[in-house]
Amino acid sequence: MAALKDLTAGVREARRLVVKVGSALLVDVLGGGIRQPWFDSLIDDLVALHRQGAALLVVSSGAVALGAEVMAERAGRQNLVQSQAAAAVGQIRLAHAWQAGLARHGLSAAQILLTIEDTETRRRYLNARGTIGALLAAGAVPVINENDSVATGEIRYGDNDRLAARVAAMIEADCLLILSDVAGLFSADPASDANARLITEVAAITPETERIAGRPKPSGPGSGGMITKVAAARIATAAGCGVAIIGGADRNPVSRYLDSGTGTWFAPAAQPLAGARKKWIGASLSATGGLIVDDGAVAALRHGSSLLAAGIGAVSGEFEKADTVRVLDTGGAVIATGMVSYSAREVAAIRGLQSDELAAKLGYRGPDEVIHRDNLVLAAKTTAP
Repeated sequence: MAALKDLTAGVREARRLVVKVGSALLVDVLGGGIRQPWFDSLIDDLVALHRQGAALLVVSSGAVALGAEVMAERAGRQNLVQSQAAAAVGQIRLAHAWQAGLARHGLSAAQILLTIEDTETRRRYLNARGTIGALLAAGAVPVINENDSVATGEIRYGDNDRLAARVAAMIEADCLLILSDVAGLFSADPASDANARLITEVAAITPETERIAGRPKPSGPGSGGMITKVAAARIATAAGCGVAIIGGADRNPVSRYLDSGTGTWFAPAAQPLAGARKKWIGASLSATGGLIVDDGAVAALRHGSSLLAAGIGAVSGEFEKADTVRVLDTGGAVIATGMVSYSAREVAAIRGLQSDELAAKLGYRGPDEVIHRDNLVLAAKTTAP
């Protein structure tokens, strides 16, 4: 009984809780509408947590699926523009469903549509965080979705699992609860392996964890698969937020989990990132380039030093000053993520130089550090399988 309590306590006791709901659970694929009895039961579960003192934030997919039927009648097979139009139609239906469901219990819903720039650009990130904080303080339930009507290609999250994790880190949530079409992370694909077992707890995400999670699903309702949920768990747990992945197909999925403990709990990092700025950098999804550094620089970074030009061997990608980049060792492993003091062109010019040589090369006196340690977040050390 003690183990059961421990596995569900992260959800049960969360003061700030982010709940992610996917299209495959929310929308009746054949009928094209909300799975209303299931949805009502989920609302009941969430309201029960709210009444116990949890500030709730929902990340809800479903706009494209809810608008697809209307657009299909007018356009046949959907291309990108039609899919974006479907999102515009469906988002109204989605927002109304959440508003009506929460209103039954006297709660106010607030709609927020985000693009990836809203979390990856520092100023916009702070604005979004301030708005969400004000809504939570007022007792409202923010309902967040990616702004699929305008987000395209490389400038989108692509899955709401990582969006939910980014938001959880943003608001310093205690727990991220991801509702899935499977009961959690299994040792193998349960659809094809009868011996697959549910992994009830993950203390730290390793390459083996990611291997088990498999590959993303093809695009469509509920796209992403377990691999995007594990990627979300990595972002959230690094920021000190626990993550529970649970089966969501049956009615009252949250109360079922709290009663049974059936799911996968990802424990928050033992030493989570300190400070809002480092949490933002560490959870970045849009690093625009890379810096390949030598072994001496890797050792120095691991001991808390800043990254200096002398340790940089190569530069990849295009980035400007204050962009977020990855720092890699000579084998290609990510060592850290950081906010750079120079553009890609400037770093390429000064790589390998000593600090007292930078001004002569650049024509001006800039910082000694290419990435200052205050703007640098080390990647967790993992053991390869």
